[in-house]
Amino acid sequence: MKLLYTVMTGAVLVTGLASGTALAEAPADPATVAAAKAEDPGKLIQTAAEGMLKDLEANRDSYRKDPNKLNALIEKYLLPNFDSQYSARLVLGKHWRDASEDQRKRFVDAFYHSLVKNYGSALVEFTSDRMKILPAQVDAKGETATVRTEIKRSNGTRIPVNYTLRKTPDGWKAWDVVIEGISYVKSFREDFGAEIDQKGLDSVIQRIEKGGTPSAPGKA
Repeated sequence: MKLLYTVMTGAVLVTGLASGTALAEAPADPATVAAAKAEDPGKLIQTAAEGMLKDLEANRDSYRKDPNKLNALIEKYLLPNFDSQYSARLVLGKHWRDASEDQRKRFVDAFYHSLVKNYGSALVEFTSDRMKILPAQVDAKGETATVRTEIKRSNGTRIPVNYTLRKTPDGWKAWDVVIEGISYVKSFREDFGAEIDQKGLDSVIQRIEKGGTPSAPGKA
């Protein structure tokens, strides 16, 4: 599960063109990112990765000394491209319907920031040669897409990591990650569902607001 959390936190840190070539040197400016969001899901991920990797490579030592500085980096490149509310709604499943507006907001915020806090430091070691993006698959209606990527482990083997995106009024946004066939939304829904059934939603929200890991106890 830790691999799942780490990759999800670095969801936009995928690199390379459709052919697997090297990442471009130029950083992504807001206008370029906005155009990519509306145009192509694969370009969205690539463009966001360009800006994030350039920043990481220029300030890696600083981030290693103070991982808290990564929060601003993640907020800039990951949050705008990740549909956190939609994803959290699916994670809560049936419990979303019964939750109050305040509970929903608190869960969305706590869930996202808990991921960032607990696993964001893994981004410090991400390099452009470890990940590549493959051609995106967009459905016939142009409303959903899968961006396929590969991550190279330290031993040289590669694992498939697929990002599921949907077209929103604000452009393409990611909402799920499937690692070696395992969906992070489904995994978290099972974990949280069992814990909420036992302890209640408020208890789960309070736990992750205090810095607890997103997984239910015993599932790590």
